[in-house]
Parts: sequence; C-alpha cells; structure tokens
Amino acid sequence: MVIILYISALIAAIAFAVLVIYLARTLIAVRRTMNNVADTLEGVEKQMEGMTLETTALLNKTNKLAEDVSEKSQKVNSLVDGVKGIGDTVQEFNHSIRSISKGFSHSAQDHTDSAAQAMKWGQVAINLWKKAKKEI
Repeated sequence: MVIILYISALIAAIAFAVLVIYLARTLIAVRRTMNNVADTLEGVEKQMEGMTLETTALLNKTNKLAEDVSEKSQKVNSLVDGVKGIGDTVQEFNHSIRSISKGFSHSAQDHTDSAAQAMKWGQVAINLWKKAKKEI
C-alpha cells in the first residue's frame, strides 16, 4: 500500500511539473505579447505627440485666418457702405437733373411763342444787317 502512495505521489508530482511547464510557457507568451503591446503603445504615443503638435499649429493658423477674414470682412463692409453712399449721391444727382430738365421743358413750352417771335425779329435784324452791308 505504501507503493501505491508513492506511485500516486509520483503521478501528482509529474502532473504538477507538467502544469508548471505549461503555465510557464503561457506566461512567457503573455510577456512577449505585453512587450509588443508596450512597444506599439510607445509608437502610438510618439505619433500622438506629432499629431498634437501639428494640430496645435493648424489650430493657430486657423485662428489667424479667421481673424484675417474678420478684418477683411469689416473692410469690405466699409467699402460697401461707401459704394452705397456714392449710389445715393448719384441717385440724388439724377433726381436733381430730372427736376431741372422738367423745369426747362415747362419753361420752353411756356415761352414757345416768345421764342418764335424772338427768332423772327432776329431773322429780320440779320436781313437788315446784310442789306446794310451790301449797300456799303
């Protein structure tokens, strides 16, 4: 019976040794995997640092561009206001010219008879002057 105890202890020791060997191999594989993961994370961290720098530079450029667009937009607004003022002035000038033109037109219509008489008298005066010139 003692032999059975020794045999069972030997089987238990062999089983424990096999378990330890497989457990050691598994832990070694896990360690390699964790090292690879650590290396990958270091590479990702370096890439993230580069991306962070580029993103910061891009953000600064975007902010400067937004400020520039804002300034130019204000200048364009001023220009548009100036052009609107010029347009208003031209419109007022046109209105004034129309008013003067209407005044001349009404005045001409009112004085058509007087103008016709003046032209007749002017023609008579020219004819008299020509006759006087011929006689000299």
